[in-house]
Amino acid sequence: MVTTVMYAIPAFLLLVVAEAVSYRFLPGDDERGYDIRDTATSMFMGLVNQLIDFPWHILAVLAYAGLYEVAPRHLSAASGWTWVLLFFAEDLTYYWFHRSHHRIRLLWASHVVHHSSRYFNLSTALRQSWTTPMTSLPFWLPLALLGVPPWMIFLQKSVSLLYQFFLHTERVDRLWAPVEAVFNTPSHHRVHHGSNDVYLDRNYGGILIVWDRLFGTFRSEDRRVVYGLTEDVESHNPIRVAFGEFARLWRDVRTADHWRDRLGHLFGPPGWIPEKRG
Repeated sequence: MVTTVMYAIPAFLLLVVAEAVSYRFLPGDDERGYDIRDTATSMFMGLVNQLIDFPWHILAVLAYAGLYEVAPRHLSAASGWTWVLLFFAEDLTYYWFHRSHHRIRLLWASHVVHHSSRYFNLSTALRQSWTTPMTSLPFWLPLALLGVPPWMIFLQKSVSLLYQFFLHTERVDRLWAPVEAVFNTPSHHRVHHGSNDVYLDRNYGGILIVWDRLFGTFRSEDRRVVYGLTEDVESHNPIRVAFGEFARLWRDVRTADHWRDRLGHLFGPPGWIPEKRG
């Protein structure tokens, strides 16, 4: 079973090369551009992510199909309203999937991979976690229970991922104001990848930015973005990039004195520390 995203990989690689070449002939002010080691790490992380996602995709299909079969109502793919419902429901699902992966440390240990680069370019979009296929599965299951055919869910997820690839660039400044007001844009997504205090945990949207405006997580780009993590990985080793936060999480859980603290490390936000007890 080949996913839509896998078909797009040659185009992704071509666009990465084109953007990298553009910095050679059209250097931008305050734009970081590309670093060959960083880009190689991103490419390798993306490749392994797709290799892992391939068999996991089969399990996801079975789960979605099973829930679809027991759904009280099956929505018709021939109806335009089904597609409209799916567009908004899937994008809202992505928002909460993304937000939870920033606010629950066990999930952040997986998602942190995508934020580990101190560069922001199209290759950064390919820097994907090797464990996200496992942590993402539960979030989209309710769409199958709504009666949306599984193939439609997978297609819309692919559309969202394809759209988000183009958000990872410094080559595009702000767009037309009405577009910036409704849709996620490179400017909004640069904020999301910032390690500046004012930019942390902002702009979780996939295609639309309206969810962030609605739920109070929106922030506009009003200062130079510092990309990466508050504590950077300091390594291009894919193993350390993929599992470094899991190792730190396990260390904190193992050395905690109380079960409440262990649960806090697992399910609290990144940076959570136990209360001091007298």
